[in-house]
Amino acid sequence: MPEFDLDSFKKTWQEQPVAPKYDNSEIRQMLNRKSRNYVKYIFWISVFEFLFFSVLGLFYFFQDDESDGFRKILEKLGTHEAPEVENNFSHFYLAIKILSVLITAYFVLKFYQNYRKIKIEENLKGLITRIIGFKKTVNAFILISIVLLLTFTVVLLAFIFYALNSQNIQPSGSDLTVIIVAISISTLLAISMIWVYYRLVYGTIIKKLDKNLEQLKEIDSQEN
Repeated sequence: MPEFDLDSFKKTWQEQPVAPKYDNSEIRQMLNRKSRNYVKYIFWISVFEFLFFSVLGLFYFFQDDESDGFRKILEKLGTHEAPEVENNFSHFYLAIKILSVLITAYFVLKFYQNYRKIKIEENLKGLITRIIGFKKTVNAFILISIVLLLTFTVVLLAFIFYALNSQNIQPSGSDLTVIIVAISISTLLAISMIWVYYRLVYGTIIKKLDKNLEQLKEIDSQEN
């Protein structure tokens, strides 16, 4: 009986060809389904955000204190009552809230369209293009949300300086500095919260889409 050689056996076993469990077509279909599910998750998250901000906007719409915070800022700076400025600010504030809801609604529609377009039977290059386009849509949603907040802050400061100039009031440097710093810090905190939220919620899903995208590109390079 020949002597059993374990090393030779292991080498022979390792050299045995292993048939792939799935071919490229099956892998592509699985990646397509997973990508479609990830897009669907983002769609439903955006629907929830739209409903949340819509309900929140309706709640504040029926409140009469939209400009209370703005009025208190003016009072701290020593201004007299400025009904015209306060009314204009209230109209601007309402416009910002409506614009925010409309922007969210627009992106809900875009996410839904992307979800519908990523189909199982779509060709590989088309699928890669859809995923890249979807990532750009998500990034645009995040960027526009931040720009909208920055716009609100800039216009708020503009209203404050306009109210001061219209009444020829020169507040003490420390009071004005405290107000500007407080508004700036509040804005930075809000932007940070938005960024963290989107990175945790959307970013986690986008990372999974990125992984799918890399695998799809690898399949595409093998087939070309």
